[in-house]
Amino acid sequence: MLKNIDPLLNADVLYALRAMGHGDTLVICDTNFPADSVARETVLGDLLRIDGVSAARAIEAVLSVVPLDTFVDDSARRMEIVGAPNEIPPVQQEVQAVIDKAEGKSWPMTSIERMEFYEHAKKAYCVIATGERRFYGCFIFRKGVIAP
Repeated sequence: MLKNIDPLLNADVLYALRAMGHGDTLVICDTNFPADSVARETVLGDLLRIDGVSAARAIEAVLSVVPLDTFVDDSARRMEIVGAPNEIPPVQQEVQAVIDKAEGKSWPMTSIERMEFYEHAKKAYCVIATGERRFYGCFIFRKGVIAP
């Protein structure tokens, strides 16, 4: 255990989050996402896991150590529901609340069409699979900077 580090952040996840640079992206996904095959195409090349928790709880842990990028409008993205791109399901509402709390202000997510999400995910630094079982619990985050 480490002081002031969320215990969900295992050594592999902490390594990847620390290794990422400004502008690198990470995917946090639900149990239905093709996480292993997509992760093989990422920069890291291996799937990371934060099992047994919701997407919102995993994202809370990650955002406790990773700032979002303030230089772009799409540093927090959600997968759109097929056929209902403007609908925000409860899993995404919960994550929105986590983002707003972590950033200390309203930080609206942008949406990305499902198949386009998969293509962006393959170009990410890493993929973190969660225990989230609800559909559309998939998100992409762009790492920001911490001011001196």
